[in-house]
Amino acid sequence: MLRNLIKWGVIALLVAAVAWGIYVVARVKPVLVDVAVASRGPMEVTINEEGVTRVRNVYTLSSPIAGQLERVTLEEGDPVNANRTTIASIRPLDPPFLDKRTRAELTATVEAARSGVTLAEAELESAKTALGFAQSEYQRMIRLAEQKFASLSSLDKASSDVKLKQAQVASAEANIRLRKAELASAEAKLAQPSDITKENGQKDCCVHITAPVDGVVLKVLVRSEQALASGTKIAEIGDPRDLEIEVDLLSKDAVRLKPGGKAEISDWGGDKDFTATIRRIDPAAFTKVSALGIEEQRVNAILDPDTVPEGLGHAYRVFARLVVWSSDDVLTIPIGALFRAGGDWSVFVVEDGTAHRKKITIDHMNADRAQIESGLDEGESVILYPSDLLEDGKPVATRDEG
Repeated sequence: MLRNLIKWGVIALLVAAVAWGIYVVARVKPVLVDVAVASRGPMEVTINEEGVTRVRNVYTLSSPIAGQLERVTLEEGDPVNANRTTIASIRPLDPPFLDKRTRAELTATVEAARSGVTLAEAELESAKTALGFAQSEYQRMIRLAEQKFASLSSLDKASSDVKLKQAQVASAEANIRLRKAELASAEAKLAQPSDITKENGQKDCCVHITAPVDGVVLKVLVRSEQALASGTKIAEIGDPRDLEIEVDLLSKDAVRLKPGGKAEISDWGGDKDFTATIRRIDPAAFTKVSALGIEEQRVNAILDPDTVPEGLGHAYRVFARLVVWSSDDVLTIPIGALFRAGGDWSVFVVEDGTAHRKKITIDHMNADRAQIESGLDEGESVILYPSDLLEDGKPVATRDEG
């Protein structure tokens, strides 16, 4: 009897073990998932792009004449005062060196000019002598006419002769001035650079370029002493306290922004972010090749900082988040919970340890969260990054529980 009891007990244990094994093998294991809760709160949609700061009004100083630039002693960042601080000084170019042939030709021209001056002086003496004789004759005719020994026609002829001789003297004097000017011009062409320096004692400087506004030197484009052509850029002046920010956007993003919109500026190197206001969206786009080699139509947006932080300067890189839409109280979920099913947005909701698929409608979406318009209630748990293992009605467990 005892042996039968032991036998049936062993058989019962074996059957129970087999049944438990079959249950363990056959049961559906829950899928481990991460979950998030649909919650209400503030949300904003932004366009995020890099930008560059720039001084609003940059003054480029150029050489007004061709000349020799004196060395520029100002450095970038030096303060300047309007109409008082000299940025650069320009003196006339030195004459070129002369070769032997040119010097001989110019020497001959000088000698000819000197001879012309001597000839003109001789002509002047001859004209003065003739004028003196004509004046004496005129005085004699006056006395004879008073005594009725000379006719009025003779007196008029003597008067006309005096005027003619006076004109010849004036012509001779003008001819001397002309010849002397020609001589000075010929002698000037013979001058060498060393002669100019010896005569002046120092290099003459005739043009001083001063700062047009109060500000600082942004860039020195030409520093060393050198010959400049007219219009050569020398330096850039501006006020770094008067900054604006240029952000270049995709044209499809630019149409979503309006002047007066707000932006948050970050990643500029300082400890705190600051805000800016959109002043202008350029009406014309330009083509730009992206880092991937794709041609894109880009549009520049100009922003005015609400406050310019200390240390921010001209041509600094910044990161701008331009606000397209914002709300203080909306129902949102992380965008990692969304997936497409039959062309509709859907999520998996966790209810009593089981995943249930729900179709939802969304309105706005940013890089992190999506606004729920319908299909979900506040407080419901949604599965993040659902895998292909998930199906409607399948058991799930959060990773913490697993």
